[in-house]
Amino acid sequence: MTGGPLWALSAARIKQFLREPGALFWTFGFPLLITVALGIAFRNQGPTKSQIAVLEGPGATTVAATLADDSGIVVTIVDPERAAKRLGAGEVVLIVVPPATPGAPFVYRYDPSRPDALAARRLVDERLQRGAGRRDPLSIRDETVVARGSRYVDWLVPGLLGMQLLNGAMWGAAFNIVNARQRKLLKRLAATPMRRSDYLLSFRVSGLVFVPIQVLVLFAFAHLTFGVTIHGSPVAALALALLGSWSFAGLGLLCASRAQNSETANGLINLITLPMMVLSGVFFSSSRFPAILQPAIRLLPMSAFNEALRHVVNDGASIFSQGFPLAVLVGWALCTSVLAVRIFRWT
Repeated sequence: MTGGPLWALSAARIKQFLREPGALFWTFGFPLLITVALGIAFRNQGPTKSQIAVLEGPGATTVAATLADDSGIVVTIVDPERAAKRLGAGEVVLIVVPPATPGAPFVYRYDPSRPDALAARRLVDERLQRGAGRRDPLSIRDETVVARGSRYVDWLVPGLLGMQLLNGAMWGAAFNIVNARQRKLLKRLAATPMRRSDYLLSFRVSGLVFVPIQVLVLFAFAHLTFGVTIHGSPVAALALALLGSWSFAGLGLLCASRAQNSETANGLINLITLPMMVLSGVFFSSSRFPAILQPAIRLLPMSAFNEALRHVVNDGASIFSQGFPLAVLVGWALCTSVLAVRIFRWT
């Protein structure tokens, strides 16, 4: 049967993976731990409250009472020495010095290099001015809206899936192939009736088997813990994950094509994965980098995957509207695969 050797090799890869507790942890467990840690650290906690210190002295109690009426301010009355220490340590963002005599000005003491200090200064001044009798000529009303998929954890989870698929594809293919070359197994396998293409394809087939499980486990866990929801098509999200894994596997095969030992393979894998995890927006937006780098960043396979998956998961977009990211993923899959096969060494 034509497909016999390929499926037998793929089944061997799957069994080899399941027998490695470390591989199971880094593939399934580690992304869940990262989801919990960053999801808790950046959870929605409502508006940030400004920590304000009021210096002891005449009028301090009245000032503190006026400011305490605002739910966005936490105010304490402290002595000058303690206030200076707390400001220097970042425990408070603003010190309010009440006037010592009637008619003297209020003093706001803060570090202007801190954006939260400038915001606190405006908030405190607004509250004190109103407390003194100022009236606004226009009536206003606040309406707060939280858009779907706008939380940090909603943005984070697709990036974690991209990181998970990249690491799985790179380490699962490159490290195992190089290990086999180092042990002289590749040379022996090449001498058997096995088709060489079946051996290389078996790494990709076995990797794709675990992709639906990775998608299901990560999104189910994120939904149960933080209410993360796939607003688009789950089928589209799975299709993107399969394409992303296939594209990343090409990079893994390219890393393994010439490396003679595990040390070289480790270096090549880290050389590829670490910059992409920084540049491609796994933990923070790639828009933080200079505009001159943005076209190159968008051409990275993980950037394309994260962009497309976030549009599908968080915005409910159609996979067919993601033409550019899909083209980037397909292009990387084809180019890396062709190049890797051409330069692959069996000895």
